Amino acid sequence: MTAISLISSTKCFGGLQKIYSHQSKELACEMKFAVFLPAAAEDRRLPVLYWLSGLTCNETNFIQKAGAQRYATEHNLIVVCPDTSPRNVNLPGEDDSWDFGSGAGFYVDATQEPWSKHYRMFSYVTQELIELINGNFPTVANKMSIAGHSMGGHGALICALKNPGLYKSVSAFAPISNPTRCPWGEKAFGGYLGVDSKEEWKSWDASELVAGYNGPPLELYLDQGSEDSFLKDGQLLPQNLVDACRAAQVPCVLNMREGYDHSYFYVASFIGEHIAYHARHLQ
Repeated sequence: MTAISLISSTKCFGGLQKIYSHQSKELACEMKFAVFLPAAAEDRRLPVLYWLSGLTCNETNFIQKAGAQRYATEHNLIVVCPDTSPRNVNLPGEDDSWDFGSGAGFYVDATQEPWSKHYRMFSYVTQELIELINGNFPTVANKMSIAGHSMGGHGALICALKNPGLYKSVSAFAPISNPTRCPWGEKAFGGYLGVDSKEEWKSWDASELVAGYNGPPLELYLDQGSEDSFLKDGQLLPQNLVDACRAAQVPCVLNMREGYDHSYFYVASFIGEHIAYHARHLQ
């Protein structure tokens, strides 16, 4: 069992919102994660919902702003929130911009130096973190789902599509749905995967991955605010993913939310609906 160190524990909706640190082998640095344990976790094992946050975020944004603990208590789900990138690994340029490097790991496994030693968020989220959570908390080991927001919505989608059957369900708020065709994705993939490796980029893009999905039935449950400035700027491209799903005959739901933007005010407005959706799949 990998050692974890408790940083904080706060009672919330009858359960405990905790933050831990641990030494990650995959990322070769110390990492933090948040875990909400409903009161029901005191006497039985519970399913887990993993939440991946977006650009500039860390393990605290979701737990402080989304109000998810209320719904996790209602549905008896453990909720786990990792950080969004390795931290303090002293790579040149890691803190130069808000959309690449620290706080912007994009949930890929980097292949380019100097990023490839540490920036392996995909393997961290889909392997090391799961083992860590199952080894230290009262989970039902084979019952987990994944969700996220923006860059984290992209992360949730590719984690589910690249690991058929690992997650019982997936949902995404305002995901970067087609990163190979938007400025954020082009910058991140160029840096982490190589500017000349555009075929490799496709293996980290949900809109490309759905065509090759071959696993248990999986619905992509998507959410998008109509007044999202990043939608209007062409960063998110949800319709490209909907069209790709239709072509590949992968079930997809896109909930357009009239008047909502990209913020956690929007996420908080619909997180209860998403948690109920995952709870149905995790029964």
